[in-house]
Amino acid sequence: MDRLQAMQVFRRIVELGGFGKAADDLGLPRASVSLLIQQLETHLGVQLLQRTTRQVRATLDGEAYYQRCGQLLDDLDDLESALSVQRSQPRGTLRVDMPIAFGCIWILPHLPDFYRRYPGLQLDIGFHDRQVHLQREGVDCAIRAGNVVDQALVARPIVRLQQLTCASPDYLARSGTPQRLEDLPAHRAINFASGNGRFFPFEFEVAGQVREVQLPGELTVNNADAYVMACEAGLGLIQVPRYHVQRQLAEGRLVQVLDEYAVPLWPISAVYPPHRQLSPRVRVFIDWVIELLHGVADTQRELMVRV
Repeated sequence: MDRLQAMQVFRRIVELGGFGKAADDLGLPRASVSLLIQQLETHLGVQLLQRTTRQVRATLDGEAYYQRCGQLLDDLDDLESALSVQRSQPRGTLRVDMPIAFGCIWILPHLPDFYRRYPGLQLDIGFHDRQVHLQREGVDCAIRAGNVVDQALVARPIVRLQQLTCASPDYLARSGTPQRLEDLPAHRAINFASGNGRFFPFEFEVAGQVREVQLPGELTVNNADAYVMACEAGLGLIQVPRYHVQRQLAEGRLVQVLDEYAVPLWPISAVYPPHRQLSPRVRVFIDWVIELLHGVADTQRELMVRV
């Protein structure tokens, strides 16, 4: 039994939730994956996985083994990468996660520059508008919007996004244009739900304080593009980063409202588990993202500002 390969296989089974998914991800025959796990459990003398017809999950011993072997694999990966940095540049695959619209607009178009600088790195990027669990889903680092409250993660603030409140001309023609915050209870919002089902309230800066306003609404979405499209369709008010609607504003498809009430800046941070702090791959990617976004902030302060 190749113990290192068996640990890698076990880790991906836990992260992906199935033998078949792990086999496909690692490019191995499914029979080989099953055999490696059987050999690993025999070697350790414990059952690592509970298998049913519907799911595969780690036992208590398996959870403990997953945490320790994950750290060992990451440390080994980082050691090899650190040595490769001394020879030339970091190598290997970096698993990253980021918000869909933000990543597609600000990160993807600039990746050719990243690959020119770091030709030995491959990126496996997940695009989600929910906050993924980095350790459980096997993600090395993430670009995250909003305040980082998870104390188990290291966070590096990067920029803050300018935000505004807006609606479609059709909605305003039917419902009227709010002039003051006191007008808002007569209006409808398109609700944006986080991964835990909580709605994000509207926020306004009033006399140096942040005032939250929760509006009623008939529609809830969990995708930033759908959020904007629903607003264009006249389904209610939204609060959104300016960069995401600047084209719609310029073309008159959306209209800013309550512009005398500032909306708090929306923070963007890079986050990663503490054990990835010394990873050369994580470091060079985050440094590159910071350089990229600070360059945007220096030239487009109407969209974002440096932290």
